[in-house]
Amino acid sequence: MTTALADGTFVPPSTEDFFPPPIVGDITKPMVLLVLSVVLIAAFFLIAMRRPEIVPGRLQFAAESVYDFGRNTIAREQIGGKDFRPYVPLIVTLFTFVLVNNIFGIIPLIQFPTMAHAGFPLALLVVLYPLFHVVGIRRHGLGRYLKNQLFPPGVPKPVYLMLTPIELFLRFFMDPLSLAIRVFAAMFAGHLILLVFTLGGEFLLLEASAALKPVSLLAFAFAIAMTFLEALVQVLQAYIFALLTANYIGRALAAEH
Repeated sequence: MTTALADGTFVPPSTEDFFPPPIVGDITKPMVLLVLSVVLIAAFFLIAMRRPEIVPGRLQFAAESVYDFGRNTIAREQIGGKDFRPYVPLIVTLFTFVLVNNIFGIIPLIQFPTMAHAGFPLALLVVLYPLFHVVGIRRHGLGRYLKNQLFPPGVPKPVYLMLTPIELFLRFFMDPLSLAIRVFAAMFAGHLILLVFTLGGEFLLLEASAALKPVSLLAFAFAIAMTFLEALVQVLQAYIFALLTANYIGRALAAEH
């Protein structure tokens, strides 16, 4: 990744920076990071809970806190106290998986948020999309489930002519698609902003005239500030992804919405 050409012209970061060359064969850095995230998450929970104690140590406490957050704050609140238990493993897994792959974007030497590749959140959607509807169909039957999703109660019947196509578009296309687009867009934009300030600061420091070199300090200061902001966004996006997943499951299971 370079910031200047031979003539000293600044080359701004672009989408090409999100497609690093293969490491070996067709294996790329994002693929390796995806596998690494699974290994790290599995190792964390296995090590933390290998000898569970009534009074937990720091690592066990951290693992239990993450699980409790996914179980009670997300799954129970969004799905409901009667139905949430079977979906707790899914919600906790999604939260930690998206979180670790997002956090990769600010880890030194790694510095690449895996979810900035649209294909990865879309791959999650391929698994989740059928689930959103299968759970509802199993609970209510196909006819009643479609009625619950497409015909909101308390609406005058003529209004359904306009409202039902909108509900169809939202429930079966836009809502699940936005789940993947949201985390992708946030990670892509955040990483691109960090690249602009970091590479811009490097260019000013090494290539600009003496009068402009001090401006590089301002660029680096913005890069540091944006890194902290990006860390917050990465956590929030993992939370929102798991939250909306639980919400869509709860909505499918509900008698009506």
